[in-house]
Order: sequence, then C-alpha cells, then structure tokens
Amino acid sequence: MELVELPSLHGHYYIQQVADITGLSKQLIRKWETRYELIHPQRLDNGYRVYSEMDVNVLLHVKALVDQGQSVKQASEAVKAEQQSHSLERMTRNLDTTEFVEMNDFVLRLLEKGANCDEQEVNYLLQQAHHHYGLEHFLDDVIIPFMREVGNRWESGQWDAYQESLVSFAVRDYLIQIRRNFKYKEDAPLVLGACLPYELHEMPVHLLLLHAMLKGWKTILLGSSPAPGSIELFVEKAKPRIVLLSVSTTLPFENDPEQLIRLDQFAKTHPETAFYIGGPGIHMYEGIELQSISIKNRLNDIDAFSSPFRMNT
Repeated sequence: MELVELPSLHGHYYIQQVADITGLSKQLIRKWETRYELIHPQRLDNGYRVYSEMDVNVLLHVKALVDQGQSVKQASEAVKAEQQSHSLERMTRNLDTTEFVEMNDFVLRLLEKGANCDEQEVNYLLQQAHHHYGLEHFLDDVIIPFMREVGNRWESGQWDAYQESLVSFAVRDYLIQIRRNFKYKEDAPLVLGACLPYELHEMPVHLLLLHAMLKGWKTILLGSSPAPGSIELFVEKAKPRIVLLSVSTTLPFENDPEQLIRLDQFAKTHPETAFYIGGPGIHMYEGIELQSISIKNRLNDIDAFSSPFRMNT
C-alpha cells in the first residue's frame, strides 16, 4: 500500500501531483521516465520522487504530441531534441494557439487543484499569482495559459463539465472582482466590451477590458449572450469611444446570420465610436465583408488604445 505523500516543495511536485496535473497515471509516468529517459526526478531521503517544473512541462509536451497522433517514442525523441537545442517554447499570449507552451508553477498548481475540484485552493492560488506578478503579467502568464489548457482538457474529455465549470467560474469571479475595485480617472474615456448575442464565452471580454483598464480606460461589460439590440442601445445612450466585440464560436451567426451585417450598418451611423471584433468565431465565419467594424486579433493592434485621452481623428 502506497503511503500518502506530503505537500509539495515550492517549484517541485510529488508524483501524485504530477498525475493530477498531467492526467497521466503514476505507473505511466514511471514508465516514461525509465523507458524513454525523458525526465530525471530527484530522490528524497525517504525515497519519494520529486519532479521539477521542467519535468512536468516535458511530460505535458510529450502527452500533447501523443494526443496529436505521434507514438510515445516519436514524441519523446522530438521533445528531447528540443531540450538539447534549448528551443522549448516559452509562454505565448494567444488564447487561440494549439501549440504546446511551457507553463509556470502557478499554472501547474492551478491545474492540480482544478483537477481535484478544490475551489478554495484555486481561489487562493489566483490571489497569490496576482500579488506575485502584478495584474498585467498575471493575465498574460497565468490566466491566459491556464484557461487555454482548461478548455483543451474539457474538449478532449480529460476534464468533465464540473471541473471546467468550477475553475471557469472561479477565474471569472476573480476577474470581475478586480474590475470592480480598479481605480481609474473620472474623466477616463469609455470602452464597451460585449459578446455577440448567442455567444456564451465571455472570458476573452474580461481579459480585453482589464488590459484596456491598464492602459487608462473606463470599461463596461455586457457579458455573454446579450439580448439582441442591447449593444446598439448601450452605444446610443453611453456613447463609448470604443466597442470591443468578442465571438469565440459560430453560434451567433448560426442563430442570426444577419446580426453582424446589422451591427456593421449601425456602426456606420456612429463614426464617433470605433468598433472592433475579434475571436476564433469571426475567422471561421466566411462570406461577409465589414465596412465599419474592424477585425483585430489583439488589443495591441488597436492604435487608439495607446493613448486613451487623445481626441478621435
């Protein structure tokens, strides 16, 4: 009978934690370690294996390649070749990438606690990561890679709906709390963030608005699947300087094929407001040319955000 392992050391993980983080069994982890010499965990005096952050990322990388159809041998050789050339990819800042990216200690521990549905620990780690990194790096280096991996695990069936919902709601509520307590200038210009009607994935909007607030903007969120016509109504009343529209799926277009055309026509009648749209859904939706709504992949692609207090031109 295997003994219960102690809590991990900072930056190091016991094998049960590695199993929780990666979704690999302890037996398979040991097999990959001995057969393919992928990782080299340290041994404590009591005989326990202790895995490093890099060890866990190597296992995750091999697993990702195997999930894409490679054999374990092929994947192992590819990862070892990258290790030898020191070319293991560092963190990216693109929610939509399918490439493997190295995850830091906070992301790995969030995955462990999320796999075990430990909501209290997830919230504690979010607070610790926020205080450690500051808001901008917390969003880019923790929240984005964490939520990307959560989405991957839910889509692949590694995580069930309860695990995905628990961590998604925890992250969403924490980001809402940050936005509510954020201090901005009273005369800060306004940016509206909204999903299109029938779009339920609101996390990208939270991230966009927090990045906008870091640049000096005041923000309003309409959230997931706003009622048809509510975006136009809000623009009429509040007159935001910028409108950010998010669409992660094609559901908005399947439910209302004409809505984006109507929004584009509405934007044309409000030249004082700049309209932008982004997300995987817009790139999957073909057959439409927008005249007044600009398609952007990243917030940094929007020149107006560089100086929120300058006058529109």
